[in-house]
Amino acid sequence: MDGFTRRGLMGAAAGVAAMSALDMGPARAAAPDSLDALAKAKGFTGFGSCIGGGAEDFASSFNDAGVRAIHERECGIAVCENETKWVALRPNPKEYSFYLADRVVDWAEGHGMQMRGHTLLWQKTQYFPKWLQNYDFGTRPATEAERLLREHITTVCTHYSKRIFTYDVVNEAVDEISGESRITPFSKLLGDATIDICFDAAHKAAPHARLVYNDYMGWGPASAHHREGVLKLLSGLKSRKAPVHLLGVQSHIGPGTNVESQGPNTFGGADQAAWKQFLDAAVAMDLRLCLTEFDVGERGTPADISERDRFIADLAHRYLDFMFAYRQTDYLMAWGMMDHYSWLQNFGGKRPDGMLKRPTLYDDNYQRKLLRQAIAEAFRSAPMRA
Repeated sequence: MDGFTRRGLMGAAAGVAAMSALDMGPARAAAPDSLDALAKAKGFTGFGSCIGGGAEDFASSFNDAGVRAIHERECGIAVCENETKWVALRPNPKEYSFYLADRVVDWAEGHGMQMRGHTLLWQKTQYFPKWLQNYDFGTRPATEAERLLREHITTVCTHYSKRIFTYDVVNEAVDEISGESRITPFSKLLGDATIDICFDAAHKAAPHARLVYNDYMGWGPASAHHREGVLKLLSGLKSRKAPVHLLGVQSHIGPGTNVESQGPNTFGGADQAAWKQFLDAAVAMDLRLCLTEFDVGERGTPADISERDRFIADLAHRYLDFMFAYRQTDYLMAWGMMDHYSWLQNFGGKRPDGMLKRPTLYDDNYQRKLLRQAIAEAFRSAPMRA
C-alpha cells in the first residue's frame, strides 16, 4: 500500500539538504540499544525502515538530517520509499536515472546498513510511468514485453550487484477485491508468466539475493479473496519451481489503512484465527516471512494524543507478538520512522480534527513514541529465530 503518487506534498521539514550534509562518515552499526540490535539478538536479520520520497516535488524524509539520524541510530536495514520503482528509475524506454536511489544506497552503506530493493515490478498500471502505460509493444508484443521486463530487472540488479541483499521482485499483483491477477500491459500479453519471468530474471541477475513477493492482504473478512489469491499465486510459483523465497507481509495495520481494516480493529481471536490459517499455508510452502511496510492507522481514534498512542502501541504489540511467534519471520521494516513524512498523512483523508496522524515510531519533534517501545518489547519477548 505504499504510494508514489498517493503521498501528498508534506511541506519542507528541513528543506533540501546539500549532499555535503549527508555525513558520509565512517561506517558504524546502529546503537547497542537500537531496534536493530534487539532484533539481531533474537536471530532476526534486523530492523529497518524506508527513507526517501524520490521526486523533487515531494518532500523527502531523506533530506531531513534529523530523520537520517534516527535511521542511523535505530536501523540496520534501509529501503528506498520510491527511488527504485519504475516511475523514478525510468524517465523513458531508453534511459535509467539512478541518482536518487544511489545517494540513498551510498548513505546506507556509509552507516553500516544493509539495503533492500523495492520494487522490480509494481503490478498496478496506475503506478507505471506514463510512457509504459502507452508503450507500443510492436509486431511481436509478447516477445517485446518479456524483453522489456528482463532488461529492466537485469539492469537494476546488475547496477547494484551485491549491494542489495533482498528484492521485492513483484509488488501487489493480486486484486484485493476479486483475488484475481491484476490486468496490466504486461499481464495482457504474458498472463501469469509475467510473475515467473520477473523472479527468473531477478535470480539470474542477483543469484545472491533473497527474493520476495510483497502484498498488503489482511486478516479481515473483506480480505478473504485477497488472501486466497495470494496463496494461489505463491502455490503456482512454487509448483513451477520459481525462485521465490519470502512472502512480504506489508503490515499496514490499524483502522484506515486497507479495505479490510476499516472501523474497529483489535486483532482479536477471530482476526488471529483467519490470519493464522493464511500464514500457516504460506510457511507450509517453505516460504519465510518478512514484515516489509509496517505502520499503524488510527481512523476513528480520539484526539487525545496519549489515548491514540496507547491504542496504536497496544495493537502493534499484539500484532508483532503474533507475527514474531512464527520463527520463519525474518525481519521487520517500518514504512517510515517519523509521523510528518508518513504516506498515511494524506491517504484516506485528513483527521476530522485536523491533527497530524501518528502512525510511526517518532513524532514530528523527532521524539520516541509508545509505538517504538512496543516494537522493542516485542523483539525482547520474541523466540529465537529458526
